[in-house]
Amino acid sequence: METESRHIRDKVEAGERLSESDALSLYRTRDILAVGEMAALANRRANGDRVCFIVNRHVNPTNICVNRCRFCAFSKGKDDPLAYTMTMDEILRRAEEAREQRATELHIVGGLHPDLPFDFYLTMLRSLRERFPSLHVQAFTAVEIDYFREITGLPLDEVIAQLKDAGLGSLPGGGAEIFSPEIRNEICPEKISGDRWLEVMEAVHAAGLRSNATMLYGHVETLESRVDHMRRLRELQDRTGGFQSFIPLAFHPKNTEIAKGYTTGIDDLLALAVARLYLDNFRHIKSFWIMVGPKLAQISLHFGVDDIDGTVVEEKITHAAGAQTGQEMSVAELVTMIRQAGKIPVERDTLYNVVREWPAEPQWREAPGGVGRGTSSAASSRG
Repeated sequence: METESRHIRDKVEAGERLSESDALSLYRTRDILAVGEMAALANRRANGDRVCFIVNRHVNPTNICVNRCRFCAFSKGKDDPLAYTMTMDEILRRAEEAREQRATELHIVGGLHPDLPFDFYLTMLRSLRERFPSLHVQAFTAVEIDYFREITGLPLDEVIAQLKDAGLGSLPGGGAEIFSPEIRNEICPEKISGDRWLEVMEAVHAAGLRSNATMLYGHVETLESRVDHMRRLRELQDRTGGFQSFIPLAFHPKNTEIAKGYTTGIDDLLALAVARLYLDNFRHIKSFWIMVGPKLAQISLHFGVDDIDGTVVEEKITHAAGAQTGQEMSVAELVTMIRQAGKIPVERDTLYNVVREWPAEPQWREAPGGVGRGTSSAASSRG
C-alpha cells in the first residue's frame, strides 16, 4: 500500500490524471491526512487559498412527486397531509425576500408534480426575470427537465430552449445519485437512468447553460460504483466543459426506506478529497455545509474543497431526511468560518464571478510568555 500511495502522490505532484484504480486505492486507505494533503495540493494549484460562497435562497415549489425514491424523505403523494404546492405569489414572495437579503441566486428544485403544466414553470421563470432581473435562477434537476419533456411531448432540445428563453440561468446538478444501474434500480427505480441523466446534461451544456454535478453516497452503493460515477462525469466534462462544480451529497437516512446510519466524518472527507484528486477537470469541489455540518465543512477546506455553498435560508429536502444542521447561515458566519481556516473568503455569483473578496486574516505569532499577539494593530485589538 505504501508503494501504491507513493505512486499516486508522484502522479498528483506531476499533475498527471489519476486512474480508476488510483481513486479506489484512495477510498480504501485510512491515511486520511495523506489523502487530504494531496487534495490540498491539487486545490492550491486550481484556486490558491480562495474559498467561495454565495448569497442564495432555496425555493422548493412542491414536494408532490410521481416518483417514490427509497432514499428520499421529501416527496409526498397528493393526498398526504404534509404535501404542499406553492402558489406563484408565494414563490415571488420568496424571491422578494431573497432580494432584500442581497441574494444573487435563487436555487429552485422540487418534485415531479403530476398536475402542474409545463407553462407553470415557464411563467414562474418569466415572472422572476421580469420582477427580479438581478437574481440568477438556478433551477431544475436533469430529472425535472426530462419530466417536462415527457409531459409536453416536446423534444428535449426544445424543452431546454424554452426554459432558457423564459429565464433559466443554470442547473444545480441534482438527481444524479449513483449512475450504476443495479444500485439505481434499488434506490430509485422510477427515476431516469444514469445514462439519461448524462444525456440531459450534455444537451443542457450544448444549449450554452452551465450546471453542477452531484453524487449521493453513504447508502447502498459500493466504492467501485462511486468511482464509476465520477469517471462518467469526468468523461462528459472532457467533452463539454459545462460542469462548474462537483458536490458529493451525504445520504441522510431519517424517514427514508433505506436502513442505514449517517455517514462518518472520514466518509465525508474522503468523498471530497478523492473527488478533488480524480475530477481533475472540475475546478470547484463543493462541501455543502447543510449536508456535512459547518464544522466539518470548515475542516474540508484543508481537504481539497474551495466552495461551501451559501446562505441557503430555507432548505427542505435534506432536513426532511434528518439533517441536523440549521437552514440558514449569515454572510458574517460564512466569512468567519473561512477566515478561521486560514483561507480567503470570496463571495461569488452562480457563474463564479467575484462579487466581493475579503482580505486575508492578519497573521499571528507566539509572544513571550505564551500569549498570542497579532502582527498588526487590527489583529491585536480583537482581544
